Amino acid sequence: MAELWTIDELIAITGGELRGAVSVPLTGVSIDSRSVAKGDIFAAIKGDRVDGHDYAHVALKAGAGLAIVSRPTDEMAAAGPLLLVDDVLKALEKIGLAARARSKAQIIAVTGSVGKTSTKEMLRLGLSASGYTHASIASFNNHWGVPLTLARMPKDTAYGVFEIGMNHAGEITPLVKMVRPHIAVITTVVGVHLGYFSSVDEIADAKAEIFLGVEPQGHAVLNRDNEYYDRLVAAARKAGIRDVVGFGKHPDAQVKLERMALHADCSCITASILGEEVIYKLGIPGEHMVLNSLAALAAVKLAGADLARASLALAAAQPPKGRGVQSLLKAPGGRLLLIDESYNANPVSVRAALALLKRAEPGKNGRRIAVLGDMLELGDEGAALHAGLAGAVDEAKVDVLYASGPLMAHLWDKIPPQRRGAYAEKSDGLAAPLLGGLKAGDVVMVKGSLGSRMGPLVDAIRGQFHPADKDGR
Repeated sequence: MAELWTIDELIAITGGELRGAVSVPLTGVSIDSRSVAKGDIFAAIKGDRVDGHDYAHVALKAGAGLAIVSRPTDEMAAAGPLLLVDDVLKALEKIGLAARARSKAQIIAVTGSVGKTSTKEMLRLGLSASGYTHASIASFNNHWGVPLTLARMPKDTAYGVFEIGMNHAGEITPLVKMVRPHIAVITTVVGVHLGYFSSVDEIADAKAEIFLGVEPQGHAVLNRDNEYYDRLVAAARKAGIRDVVGFGKHPDAQVKLERMALHADCSCITASILGEEVIYKLGIPGEHMVLNSLAALAAVKLAGADLARASLALAAAQPPKGRGVQSLLKAPGGRLLLIDESYNANPVSVRAALALLKRAEPGKNGRRIAVLGDMLELGDEGAALHAGLAGAVDEAKVDVLYASGPLMAHLWDKIPPQRRGAYAEKSDGLAAPLLGGLKAGDVVMVKGSLGSRMGPLVDAIRGQFHPADKDGR
């Protein structure tokens, strides 16, 4: 692997003091001692729950070529070379800024109330068909994830894709000013994080902060179907962005969906991308994913990459972990389908997940089963927004509902008794009745906010029902 940074560069960038000697090429950057690779630079940042200084010696012993620390110890020094700085996170930010300054890549930043990670992954896949593409892993979209992703960007990167998240006003501004994108994508604006905002207007304004870091002659890619489109256009213009591209079904969209065929495991799409017609298959199911793919292809074309190659590449797209991953599992007498939507939840994404469940066909004597946990950060509207999902549950033809959490109780109360599986205050209380109730032919979808801890239920299902062979056995 090529050297990412030299120690002389790091000293100049951070103003740090080297203790010890670096003896291996520095080929990566990590903040997690559990996943350190040989030659990584380990940045010992202090998180909400864990202080990297407690694990710096572990990282060095595991193969890290250097540890960046602010509080060195003899144990660390004995384990390997240290770069001593005043503030490790600030040092990581400086390295990220240096990576951006030396890069000649076309840079794309993605934000939005929903769909950030899937759109980022589509961009990674599509752009990789035209050149080396560097993108954030998982959802590294916050005050440490963005500088870490920048710091990891190789000098010869052709395309860089960065996800930028927020749940408070003012969070996006410093991050986008580090990234300095040529293209800013806002997937959509809807009522999430309402616990931190007094209105969706305020959420739109917070998302519009992404325009403040866009490079001169840059572009904005916006959802033309979203009710906040005009508000976002005005913000883009105020930030000096002249080229605003709308995507969606709207007749005035420059990136327009012409036709789509939705299937249980993929979609087939015809679209006009800035005047160029493309016909392609998207490996991720769901209408919401189709619209996100339009945003991705718009950015591909604006970045000067090969649109035809990118659209072909999207056939291999897969949903990120916990965002619609489908698994066929063995069950006594047949098989069942698990749809893992456990990563996070809000009213829009739950409705989209229920639409996926509707499109999935149960096997013989099978049922559509929804397992829903609380949607968090909805403020005073939480109870009403949960109860309001009853229509979507009906529309999805859900046969059995399992629900957990005090907010989801408001939906539970709206469901007729014959369609109730089980309710529990916490998700772990659903494990026994859910696992005991699943059978061959069922399609089960699990969805909830991270704090609702629905992921362990997915793990429990996978633990009891093992993967089926490719032919379903």
